[in-house]
Amino acid sequence: MAEVETVPLADGLLAAGCVKFGEFMLKSGLVSPIYIDLRRLIAYPRLLEQVGAAYLPILEKLDFQRLAGLPYAAIPIATAISLAGNYPMIYPRKEAKDYGTKAEIEGAYEAGETIAVIDDLATTGSSKFEAIEKLTAAGLIVRDVVVLIDRQSGAGEALARAGYHLHAVLTITELLDFWEKNSKVSAEKLAATRAFLENT
Repeated sequence: MAEVETVPLADGLLAAGCVKFGEFMLKSGLVSPIYIDLRRLIAYPRLLEQVGAAYLPILEKLDFQRLAGLPYAAIPIATAISLAGNYPMIYPRKEAKDYGTKAEIEGAYEAGETIAVIDDLATTGSSKFEAIEKLTAAGLIVRDVVVLIDRQSGAGEALARAGYHLHAVLTITELLDFWEKNSKVSAEKLAATRAFLENT
């Protein structure tokens, strides 16, 4: 598969198929004119490296000892951030192992450490709480969640109500505005996406 050249991050995501326009059935049952699939990043090492570096300006302002990448899409992203910023990393398992150490969290850590949670995407925020619960149950402190893209569908507000801060490298509004300016996405697709986002 051809590598995506180093271009503005928004254009790299579009070229790699991490953001698609069309008709897509969502988990909620709604049909969306936009679909974001950041799992595709692993096929594009240079783009993944660029994504990892894009988190650093946010993380440099936060107080934490380790990153926690959320399974599964954010684990490669968190690894790229770990390499770019020399941050130690852990990750909570979706299911505990029933053999060996029976670990709920992989990696080395000490209770009382502050963790910056890394995820790929923020929509409603619901998926973040399960992972945060596992981390806090292990004695870790969570204050901040950092994502690549905020879909602006309520995650920031939901996390804030629970005492957490959401930070995003990009918002869906910023991406749409960028592609409108450089004409990489048709006006019709942009209008359909904006209308969908306003009504969901």
